[in-house]
Amino acid sequence: MHAVTGTGAPPITTRGTSVSEAVVVAAGLTKRYGTRTVVDRLSLEVRRGEVFGVLGPNGAGKTTTLRMLLGLVRPTSGSASVLGIPAGQPGAAVGALVEGPGFYPYLSGRDNLRVLAGYTGAPVPRVGAVLETVDLADRARDRYRTYSLGMKQRLGVAAALLSDPEVVVLDEPTNGLDPAGITDMRALLRRLADEGRTVLLSSHLLGEVEQVCDRVAIIAQGRLVTESTVEELRGLGRLEIEAQPLADAAAVVTRLVGGDRVSVVDGVLHVQAEPGEAARLNRALVQADVDVTGLRQTARTLEEVFLEITGDEITGDEGGATV
Repeated sequence: MHAVTGTGAPPITTRGTSVSEAVVVAAGLTKRYGTRTVVDRLSLEVRRGEVFGVLGPNGAGKTTTLRMLLGLVRPTSGSASVLGIPAGQPGAAVGALVEGPGFYPYLSGRDNLRVLAGYTGAPVPRVGAVLETVDLADRARDRYRTYSLGMKQRLGVAAALLSDPEVVVLDEPTNGLDPAGITDMRALLRRLADEGRTVLLSSHLLGEVEQVCDRVAIIAQGRLVTESTVEELRGLGRLEIEAQPLADAAAVVTRLVGGDRVSVVDGVLHVQAEPGEAARLNRALVQADVDVTGLRQTARTLEEVFLEITGDEITGDEGGATV
């Protein structure tokens, strides 16, 4: 585990009052190891008070990007700053969990945090507060080796919070967790944002990004593919219409939305529809004396968006080194 702490940053702005200010900025970040380019001219901005996800398959360059933002790895070219301070320079209130938590197995969770507080200069009274934040207060006296994987990950987040940082950076915080652990971690991430902290996380899990992040950057082969809100990335949803006569239904819908957004699959009309269009299309079909017997609307998943944008696939567990 790499813990990054600091002090002297501006006061935290409560979530929802201002999310326009960029507190983490990468400009043309590039990292090469010999002839291999791991991160290629990557630029992004993380705004105050949001949960921002860096999404991509294992080996896409997510971890290396976070390391450069934290000053743990020197970029080959480009620049990065957190809270207006160049990456790696003292003064930025940043907490981080990179490459998983590392603690003494025979010490309790509380004692591990006390040791870390002494090492980093964080106030020891913060230990109890962060254990409460990550829902480990009732297991604080238990030895670390008795913790489940989810509890170990939450203790790692607690360590990142010891300095009361404004910005929290987490590398694959749900990696390896069971469904219950993932649910707990998602709730914790939202609580951190609701407290006014800015959360930057990397993940190859689409469900995690969809359910917890405000905005997302998709990275493939070290390059930024797109940066947007989850809603904007999803764009048009899918509308399935069962109607008779089907030909008349297709004609009505085509006239309203255009033929490029309409298809017929197994006797069902498939429409790429904007949010709220279902009611308008249903009214038009009824007015045209078309019997609508079924109407279902679903949003595109981020996986479908990723495939559309990159032609690649994100899976739950991909081999290769983490970079």
